[in-house]
Amino acid sequence: MKTIGLIGGMSWESTAHYYAILNRETASALGGLHSAPVIVHSVDFAPIEAMQRAGNWVGAGQELARIAQSLEAQGAGLVGLATNTMHICAPEIAAALTVPFIHIADPTADALLADGVRRVGLLGTRFTMEKRFYIEVLEHRGLDVLVPDVGITNLNGIIYEELVKGIVRDESRRTYIDAIGRLEARGAEAVILGCTEIGMLIDDSVSPIPTYDTTELHAKALVAAALR
Repeated sequence: MKTIGLIGGMSWESTAHYYAILNRETASALGGLHSAPVIVHSVDFAPIEAMQRAGNWVGAGQELARIAQSLEAQGAGLVGLATNTMHICAPEIAAALTVPFIHIADPTADALLADGVRRVGLLGTRFTMEKRFYIEVLEHRGLDVLVPDVGITNLNGIIYEELVKGIVRDESRRTYIDAIGRLEARGAEAVILGCTEIGMLIDDSVSPIPTYDTTELHAKALVAAALR
């Protein structure tokens, strides 16, 4: 099994979920006492978030590419980035590597298409919902992507002010359920939890339409790639 290099820490809450899934999936695949060979670079999120607010995506890309190269130098046979928003820097990261970079949107698209979903809602940070970098990957796979038409600021605030700090509130869950309901009314057959922390709030037990958790799908894809 190849060693998995994971760029995490954006936030560490979601990275903890990744680590658990990587090891659980490896144990399931290999049995016995097996766990995943993982090198985690847990990034200090505060400087990255400041770059996001400043629109300094070039600087963020350079920093994440440097980290990816360090993971490869330490022996990682593939690299994953444990956040949806910062996949805006995916081209810079992939270009810096000689090992595979597993994009978070690809296993998500695979799962949706396998289930016959064609029109899907996308929830995430305002960067993920408003910019094209993520939506284009899904559209190129043949998906029709809907983003919320109201409340983007509130949804974004819940992520940055609560979820990345480990705060889970019922009121915030209701805000997300309402947003999903609006997407369903516009024709969404399912919804992508396109921020790696949203799974802390929402799953199929509370959502009016099926959910696709990018954290779960991406982590499983990293294990599958490492086992090939």
